[in-house]
Amino acid sequence: MQLAIESLGVLALSFFIIALLYSSVGFGGGSSYLALLTLFFASFFVIRSVALVCNLVVVSGSTYLYYKNGHFDVKKFIPFVATSIPLAFIGASFRLKEYVFFIILGVALMISAILLVTQSLKEQKQKTRLTPKKYPIWVTYLLGASIGFLSGLVGIGGGIFLAPILNHMRWDSSIKIAALASFFILVNSISGVTGLVSNQMFEFPWKEGLVLLLAVFIGGQIGIRISLNKLSGKSIKLLTALLVFIVGFRVLLKNGLGISIF
Repeated sequence: MQLAIESLGVLALSFFIIALLYSSVGFGGGSSYLALLTLFFASFFVIRSVALVCNLVVVSGSTYLYYKNGHFDVKKFIPFVATSIPLAFIGASFRLKEYVFFIILGVALMISAILLVTQSLKEQKQKTRLTPKKYPIWVTYLLGASIGFLSGLVGIGGGIFLAPILNHMRWDSSIKIAALASFFILVNSISGVTGLVSNQMFEFPWKEGLVLLLAVFIGGQIGIRISLNKLSGKSIKLLTALLVFIVGFRVLLKNGLGISIF
């Protein structure tokens, strides 16, 4: 299926904006790409393939720049992905009643976003400097496994679940958490693409796909540079909360309750 030039232009512009916003907090934008692609493509394989590859392009650039700017801590990051990758495969094999799952997921994301805003405002009022808390290593493995499993169920990278939890826990600075979320999404997106290819479900429309990849690459590069140079820790938290709330709201209404929105 080939898109008209006008439709492709609208989709590319939308992808550019999504990549710009999501990359500024370490996300790839996979959930929003999926939502938009369903409006233009009928094939589920095409929709999943394009969303995953676009996700991969955005977080690859973000991960590199986080590493280049000294925000990448391999020793602290590896335990998360060591358990998330195998559990993501297991999660993908489970089949639940979709509407029940998405209602729970949407509500959980919205509550997480509200709590993150509350925490940020409380810190501002108290004017306290963040002191990262130390947790036993098993907590790291458990979080990676749990979110990896959830990511497998939903079919996205998982950073949108991980970042709010770690901010609540005061695991580290906001910029370090954004860097981890980006890396977390990167490995899970690679795993997802590999799974599609190995099961002969990877369908990528090269003409439209390359245009969309260029759009998310440019948007992602701009977004991550804005984050590194302009955004404070509080700004990153609030923007993260906004994006998580929007996604949660959309998931609750569209996927859970069957109400078509955006």
